[in-house]
Amino acid sequence: MIIAKIIVNYKLCKKCGICAAFCPKKIYSFNELEGLKVVKEKECTACDKCVLLCPDFAITVIREKI
Repeated sequence: MIIAKIIVNYKLCKKCGICAAFCPKKIYSFNELEGLKVVKEKECTACDKCVLLCPDFAITVIREKI
């Protein structure tokens, strides 16, 4: 089983919301006032869509085997 750790570099994030829009598990919460929040990290499957689609390279997903 793989556990994913999501790291968001908020200094690089420009609050575009692409990661939240394309995440199949809806791991992220996003609104224009508050920006991005990781709300369901335990449900992440480490598909890397957020990493690949982020135009600012602000997201890293670390996989850990248990």
